[in-house]
Amino acid sequence: MKYLIAGLGNIGDEYANTRHNIGFIIADALAQDLGVKFTTDRLAMRAEARFRGKSIIIIKPTTYMNLSGKAYKYWLTMENIPAENSLVVVDDLDLDTGVFRLKTKGSGGSHNGLNNIIEMQGNNNFPRLRVGIGSNFARGHQVDYVLGRFSRDEEKIFLERIPVAVEIIKSFIAAGALNTMNVYNNK
Repeated sequence: MKYLIAGLGNIGDEYANTRHNIGFIIADALAQDLGVKFTTDRLAMRAEARFRGKSIIIIKPTTYMNLSGKAYKYWLTMENIPAENSLVVVDDLDLDTGVFRLKTKGSGGSHNGLNNIIEMQGNNNFPRLRVGIGSNFARGHQVDYVLGRFSRDEEKIFLERIPVAVEIIKSFIAAGALNTMNVYNNK
């Protein structure tokens, strides 16, 4: 059985450690936890691991956030992975900093990366781990906020919370979406 874990973000040093790149940061932490490294591959940085007898493909799309669906769909198809065995890790303005919500489907809201995946898939039936980045910005400054770097307080929160995100992903793979939601969504 195979799983695809897609951490969304933007490539390039100017986007490193920004709120919008929390998907990349969590994908890196998962790869480190599983003892694998990323290599450049088609449309994504890609790592392959094994966990509890299952094959795990971890990707960080190199298509930039707004075209994440292209890499996601390519790797689902290339690896013959059903969408329910995938997990998209994405930042979310509607959740407080460091809060996680696992969902099995739903709209993309204002998130262009999720919306592009929905458009490319033709549906919204794929699991996603929404990672709260808060919404502490003035009206009209959403783009500056999501593309901004973490404050010191946010860094402290995420240093503690990123290992929990790795636990959630591993639980998703080992125990399934519903069991994982029951354990982690209200913490």
